[in-house]
Amino acid sequence: MNHKSIAIDGPAGAGKSTLARKLAEKLGFLYVDTGAIYRTVAVKVLWEKADPADPAQVIPLLEGLEIHIGYDSDGVQRMYLEGEDVSAAIRKHKVSGMASQVSAIPEVRAFLLDFQRKLARESNVVMDGRDIGTVVLPQADVKIFLTAAPEARAKRRLLELEQRGQEANFDRVLQDIKERDWQDEHRPSAPLRRAEDATLLDTTQLNLDQSLEALLSLVKEKIAL
Repeated sequence: MNHKSIAIDGPAGAGKSTLARKLAEKLGFLYVDTGAIYRTVAVKVLWEKADPADPAQVIPLLEGLEIHIGYDSDGVQRMYLEGEDVSAAIRKHKVSGMASQVSAIPEVRAFLLDFQRKLARESNVVMDGRDIGTVVLPQADVKIFLTAAPEARAKRRLLELEQRGQEANFDRVLQDIKERDWQDEHRPSAPLRRAEDATLLDTTQLNLDQSLEALLSLVKEKIAL
């Protein structure tokens, strides 16, 4: 069976995870949040008190690392690290920055590459991340680069953190997003960039429903559903 794949890339806080999950629900596809996979590696680094920016400390942790993806009854992706559900832990603000550092290590990306591609070989997928259309699934049927102004992304991220009961302030979240953008765009391994054949979707002026409708329209233009 020839499975369909939809690759959604973009910077931190662009709403990729929420929109990709809702798009997958609409299409009946499997949703794969690759950022959550890297965050799970970051949690392992945190557990081991290693420096996420030091490859010499991170790479040895990959040997025998057990990461699994599960889905609850609503189709929400859950991450398991060595048998423990870390779905809440990976969303902590501290882990976000660590994940960006960990994902810049080529050996980490190589370790997770086959893991991600296997999911696309076995199912119709909507996969989001930083390098899905450029590296992980370069032959994806649909490629979309989802973005929004840093200030808009900061407002959304702040609301998300507050809803989880985590303390944060706008200026700090905005600064973190700008730093994350720079790290993602300048890392030597698979930097964040728009694939040449990816369609740009800027959601700065769009709400969630409008963004989802725009995504659906783009997908329907590319593949028969």
